[in-house]
Amino acid sequence: MSRASAAGVDVGGTGIKAAIVDLDSGDLLSDRQRIETPQPATPSAVSDAVAYLLDALAWRGPTGLALPGVIQHGVVRTAANIDPSWIGTSLPDVFGDLAADSAAFLNDADAAALAETAYGAARGQTGLVVTVTFGTGIGVGLVQDGRLIPNSELGHVELDGQEAEATTSARAREVAGLSWEAWAAMASRYLQHLENLLWPDLFVIGGGLAKKPYKWLPYVATRTPLRPAMLINNAGIVGAAHAAPRQRS
Repeated sequence: MSRASAAGVDVGGTGIKAAIVDLDSGDLLSDRQRIETPQPATPSAVSDAVAYLLDALAWRGPTGLALPGVIQHGVVRTAANIDPSWIGTSLPDVFGDLAADSAAFLNDADAAALAETAYGAARGQTGLVVTVTFGTGIGVGLVQDGRLIPNSELGHVELDGQEAEATTSARAREVAGLSWEAWAAMASRYLQHLENLLWPDLFVIGGGLAKKPYKWLPYVATRTPLRPAMLINNAGIVGAAHAAPRQRS
């Protein structure tokens, strides 16, 4: 029986990961390939790295590419943890080796949200799902009844006079040496701010901390139901692949 598949590539500030994904199940059909993000992470350097990973996968089919920035109609508008030269860059031009009709480009938090909605903690959920990834920064993806609302960038909202991700990201917790209980109090304040703005039906909490939710989940207080993410380190890959055009293989 044939199945739909695509490659997903997740570009991060420290590493670039890629794999071939079964689009029916969300499972990886290949080993996950990873290389360090080139420094500086310019468009040409990242393009070469992505080409290397796709060659390693021996993949020439539909591909989704997730990057840490706002992507509007294929053009990068912001650059978080990658080189500022990305701003104003046309992704179809940079990744010219990917056929225009078989590639998709999206924000990395949006990719994680799509993955959790299609295959993970929010599968089957109706209404508004807000996926929040706590990592180097804070990524937020919005999905309404299965449809992505792109580029929300709500990790940058001001809270108590500061940008939220400056005080509440996983990196900020580590730098400040906060206990999980102390960090969860700050995360609760941030999530409560989001729920007062959006009134979601579900929060999905991702990032590396989703591997051990028992450390923080008991201390987080929201009126909105909250679930730890399920795809964790593969969410960006799987969500990017999910956004790619489908083909049968």
